[in-house]
Amino acid sequence: MRIRNRAVDWLLAWGVILICRALFRTLRIQYLVGAPNTNPYSNDGTEGFIYCVWHDAIAFPMFAGRHVRTAALVSRNYDGSHLAAGLKILGISLVRGSSSRGGATAVRELLRLPVNTHLVLTPDGPRGPRRQAKLGLIFLASQSKRGIVPTAFSATRYWKIPGKWTDLTIPKPFTRVYALSGVPIFVRAHATSSEMAKMRDELQAEMVRLGAQADKLAMR
Repeated sequence: MRIRNRAVDWLLAWGVILICRALFRTLRIQYLVGAPNTNPYSNDGTEGFIYCVWHDAIAFPMFAGRHVRTAALVSRNYDGSHLAAGLKILGISLVRGSSSRGGATAVRELLRLPVNTHLVLTPDGPRGPRRQAKLGLIFLASQSKRGIVPTAFSATRYWKIPGKWTDLTIPKPFTRVYALSGVPIFVRAHATSSEMAKMRDELQAEMVRLGAQADKLAMR
């Protein structure tokens, strides 16, 4: 049964990826980068960053460019298995775990990755609340000494696929997409709980600001 499920995961992943790749080739994507050498699709620079992406926008960074030096944290639950299969096909390294299952082991694996590896994390996953950043990403930034790059994505036309606790946004063909990233946010090594809470609030505010800016561009 496990082998069959794994085969089904891979078949579904390949089908979805082929469709999404074809879809994203029709899009006009405008990248607005807040700081030099922070584009995850560029091989320039030797510094790795933590890219902060809301769970409902995860399709955009997956297919908006070719990944280099990228790793992602994926939940161990059933939905995460489908996502993991797709990420592997896209050449993204995987670390499995979440706040509820295997979190400590996953953090240790992430900290052992080369310093120039980019990490992609959803601060509101895997169970929400929707678009509410948690402290786990801040703790990882403190321990890994990587800067957090907040991101936002918006499209002029899109579909919303309902989920258990959040939707999934998929741009419609031949539409314009805006991909924004902010200035990296650095967390002091071995930061205290109050300091991490403050940085979490700062990240939350920046994600909201970038999201509003991206939506304004898309509605223009």
